[in-house]
Amino acid sequence: MEYALIRSARKTIGLYIKDGSLEVRAPYRASLMDINRVIALKEKWIAEKLAASQERQEKKREFTVSYGSALLWRGTEYPLLGDSNTNRIWRDEQGFHLPPGLNDDNLKYNVIRLYKSCAKAHLLDRVWHYSKIMGDFPSAVKINEAKTRWGSCSKRTRAAAGTTIISVNFSWRLCMAEDDMIDAVVVHELAHIKEMNHSPAFYAAVRSVLPDYDERNARLKLLSKRLGCEDWEM
Repeated sequence: MEYALIRSARKTIGLYIKDGSLEVRAPYRASLMDINRVIALKEKWIAEKLAASQERQEKKREFTVSYGSALLWRGTEYPLLGDSNTNRIWRDEQGFHLPPGLNDDNLKYNVIRLYKSCAKAHLLDRVWHYSKIMGDFPSAVKINEAKTRWGSCSKRTRAAAGTTIISVNFSWRLCMAEDDMIDAVVVHELAHIKEMNHSPAFYAAVRSVLPDYDERNARLKLLSKRLGCEDWEM
């Protein structure tokens, strides 16, 4: 079985399926015999994961954004419309409006621009809403291109000024989720302001605001699988 081998100072052999291929991460001291033994023991698991990953890659290659495409916004699908009356791009309850005549690449580029703009406005509102409830206010709210993380929280101390800058960051893709799932990520990241970990205290803080957090998070994982079959990269 072909695989990419990455050696490091790690202590164990790990198997990872990445973009339809097997990646093996192993300690420097691990022999090829040891590595191949681990692969043989996990052969069935590897075959199943490779098949699923390759199917996702094929769906990503087939994915296109074109006029008439159904685009998710806060859990509801809206059509991508060509509007000949303006050169603006915007979104309303009828759908995503873009000028007609754009090719697929330009359509995707402009749809992502629109998603980012709309996501910024919506997430600022939700962060402000829950910051007032939780008593924790970030210094900045940022929208990023993250593909595998819905959100993150970072702290940076300015030594000269003695101040701490707290930034909560969200993938623009998050606004494809339903509202209660979006709120779950917002509360998760705000809870990191006091608990920069995933300890029992952290999850207690999250669940004190959202008792059904686990159910919301489970549905987010299903959305992640769907988006894993869509190519939103430029």
